[in-house]
Amino acid sequence: MATDSDLDRTEAATSARIAKAYEEGDVPRSKELASGAVLFAAGLGIYSLSGSLQNALKSLLSDGLKFDSNLAFDTSTALDRIYDQVSDITYAFIPLLIFLLIGSLIAPLLVGGWNISPKLLVPNITRLDPVSGFSNIFNKNSLVELVKSILKVTLIGSISYLAISFAFPDLINLAVLPIETGLSHTGIFLFRTFFLILISYVVIIVIDVPYQLHRYAEKLKMSKEEIKQEMREGTGSPEIRGKIRQQQRAMSRRRMMTQVQNADVVITNPTHYAVAVQYSEDDMSAPIVLAKGSDAVALRIKELAKEHEILTVESPKLARALYAHTEVDQEIPEALYLAVAEILAFVFQVKQFNGRDGAYPNEPSNVEVPDELDPHFYEHSTAKNHNIPALLS
Repeated sequence: MATDSDLDRTEAATSARIAKAYEEGDVPRSKELASGAVLFAAGLGIYSLSGSLQNALKSLLSDGLKFDSNLAFDTSTALDRIYDQVSDITYAFIPLLIFLLIGSLIAPLLVGGWNISPKLLVPNITRLDPVSGFSNIFNKNSLVELVKSILKVTLIGSISYLAISFAFPDLINLAVLPIETGLSHTGIFLFRTFFLILISYVVIIVIDVPYQLHRYAEKLKMSKEEIKQEMREGTGSPEIRGKIRQQQRAMSRRRMMTQVQNADVVITNPTHYAVAVQYSEDDMSAPIVLAKGSDAVALRIKELAKEHEILTVESPKLARALYAHTEVDQEIPEALYLAVAEILAFVFQVKQFNGRDGAYPNEPSNVEVPDELDPHFYEHSTAKNHNIPALLS
């Protein structure tokens, strides 16, 4: 019976959960695919090496069944002979072992991929728990594996039985055939039987691989609470996120302050707000805001403007509007073009006046700014029908 926690696990595993499982050595595997790959590699190896293997077996049978009376009482010579025969048959079968090794390496690559986890080498005492082991015998997966094993043995056993039954008369006659002919007939019989067994194994693999992948996905499923916890761990605690945002704002403010020296004018409130504006007729379609701030930041902007001899113009309404409706490194809203243009015209006149005789240009005293763009007016106005987004578009 499923526990409450199992019933709560309705969400697919996240990439982080899958990566953690791989790190712990928990990957999808199909034993039937591994057995089938080794079986196929064995058949391919025997078929490819049939000539050399046949000669090795022929030599072993012919030499092993010979009796030399001169060697009956010479144990050292008999041992040397046995050693030579074992060495010859071993060398003959080494290429076949290479085929088997390749097959065993390809199988895990097809499902789950190669995975080497040092954590699997660490002793786990919980695996020795008899209660847990006993409970695993009667769970759903064990029942499925039992049924699968029974079907596999029944299928392969039935095919082997039928193959032997049809070829039984020929197998009886092998005892009276010459060695070469007998080995040839035996090879043909084994190849036919192997081919039939391999086909049955392919059917088993086609059923088992999707089941193992589904079982693995079900095992890694997570509850909604686990996903939320993973997201919290990934992004950090609220305190850490707050510190990160604070540091990001500080870095952004420092970058912004370095741009003040490039401004043409700083428009102030005069005490609460300061906005640094730049405009170049050659490469800008509209003035842009290089820096803005309120209170302490505004004070620092004005200090930097004075330090770099940037002209400061007091226009409270325009300063509030720019601060509320602009972003750093972006163009000013179209609704404020005329107001900012009036300020920039004054700045241009001051630059032209420097070093020349004549009257100092008059600073704009009543720059027209739409009331709807002034936060001070908007907060205290009782009218609710002003369309600010339309003015800013």
